[in-house]
Amino acid sequence: MGNWVENEGLSIFVVFVWLGLNVFLFWWYYLAYDIPPKFFYTRVLLGRALALARAPAACLNFNCMLILLPVCRNLLSFLRGSSACCSTRVRRQLDRNLTFHKMVAWMIALHTAIHTIAHLFNVEWSVQARVEEKGTLAAVLSSLGDNPNESYINFFRKTIGNPVGGLYVAFTYLAGLTGVIITLALILIITSSTKTIRRSYFEVFWYTHHLFVIFFIGLVIHGAGRIVRGQTAESLDEHDPEICYKNFTHWGKKGACPIPQFSGNPPMTWKWVVGPMFLYLCERLVRFWRSQQKVVITKVVIHPFKTIELQMMKKGFKMEVGQYIFVKCPAVSKLEWHPFTLTSAPEEDYFSIHVRIVGDWTEGLFNACGCDKQEFQDAWKLPKIAVDGPFGTASEDVFRYETVMLVGAGIGVTPFASVLKSVWYKYCHDATNLKLKKIYFYWLCRDTHAFEWFADLLQSLETQMQERNNAEFLSYNIYLTGWDESQATHFVMHHEEEKDVITGLKQKTLYGRPNWENEFKTIAGQHPGSRIGVFLCGPEGLADTLNKQSISNSEADPRGVHFIFNKENF
Repeated sequence: MGNWVENEGLSIFVVFVWLGLNVFLFWWYYLAYDIPPKFFYTRVLLGRALALARAPAACLNFNCMLILLPVCRNLLSFLRGSSACCSTRVRRQLDRNLTFHKMVAWMIALHTAIHTIAHLFNVEWSVQARVEEKGTLAAVLSSLGDNPNESYINFFRKTIGNPVGGLYVAFTYLAGLTGVIITLALILIITSSTKTIRRSYFEVFWYTHHLFVIFFIGLVIHGAGRIVRGQTAESLDEHDPEICYKNFTHWGKKGACPIPQFSGNPPMTWKWVVGPMFLYLCERLVRFWRSQQKVVITKVVIHPFKTIELQMMKKGFKMEVGQYIFVKCPAVSKLEWHPFTLTSAPEEDYFSIHVRIVGDWTEGLFNACGCDKQEFQDAWKLPKIAVDGPFGTASEDVFRYETVMLVGAGIGVTPFASVLKSVWYKYCHDATNLKLKKIYFYWLCRDTHAFEWFADLLQSLETQMQERNNAEFLSYNIYLTGWDESQATHFVMHHEEEKDVITGLKQKTLYGRPNWENEFKTIAGQHPGSRIGVFLCGPEGLADTLNKQSISNSEADPRGVHFIFNKENF
């Protein structure tokens, strides 16, 4: 149970607090519009749809306040790197920023749907009340404001029936027009954010996501029309609606209740979102300033498996292991930024990324760097690059553990290239102060060519550990998850050779997928009473498996072995 709390507890706690606040706000504002006499006559016109529209509006304000905070990457990196205000558990929660961002987005979509449906009924009934036969309370209330010295309660002042009246409200009133615009923007943002679109059509995701600017502008001015109106405090003192509604035909006459007076609710959304909007504006200004700093590509290396390595230099650039940057190449696109994990170590005098060619943008970068040409490319012909970052990730915490499991799938091995390089440099100089004592490294890949660019690093580290008489420091397992029959026969024939036929390493390549339950039990048995960090850069399915194994193989006793799961998330 203790490790379940450590792996999941803070996230579950945050989610429950967040959901609890949503439930509280919904119920509080529902009652605020469904009970008080201020909105008695508004409820006569609109019924329960009034409260059902206002309650999700409050929740929308709350969630729109939160939605920008998880993507303030510089703020999160600052908090993550500040040991004074950020414990290990809080840092691990900050690593789930995009997960929380998506959850908040879905909550915004839910409350938008409720708010919109409720207001569709509100508009229909408001329009209908203006053309209703005389003599009913709704008709009398809707006619208020037609005469001097009267204030209206029904925002719709035309005498046009439905559906024309409803369309008139939607496209001529500020609340209606902004509501249509921000709803359409939200639909485009959410539908283009699906995993399929992000992976196959990243440009579509990138451009439509920036409709958030229109969304927030429309959100802030949405309530400026003040179409939700209630009875004023002064009017309530002399006109009790729960008594006076019975004699509505005599309002304003001598000895009867005076005509009620109404006013619109002032817009409140800006008070909720102005702080996060200011923080996000500062975030973008910092990003813009950093993107203008000169970046020099010092070397381009073409690796197998459609992968290129860019080695770069930038004045004042400082990084930690496992961090990532955003890269823009104006020669390919003047607006698009793409995230890449840094594969260099902090000890190196340059920083590098590995880019796998899988889409239009990466193909454009490949060609812009001259990788499609056979002849040597002069340095001055290389494209200009803008870099934003670096930003913190879970892999930064690798050196906080004595024992770690590093799991990479395919190109997901890149953050661990930085970790292993840094370990190599530390052992080349002085590793006496290194807390990390044991690394279990797993790399899962479909194709043999993918191993080639990473094998040199593993060979160097393997040799270094042997020279230091510490060969047990690194245990690595490379799994080939896809092969054909002819390859399998070839591998079997060379299995007895000293070095692996694929990687050239002493550790032989394994075929298939790891039995994670056996791996966790074996490691737990070798490190009793330890806190073991499990770090993954790979697909969600593998993340679920490792997280479950981390929980199930941890002991309830606080002094027992505990696996702490961490996943790259950017």
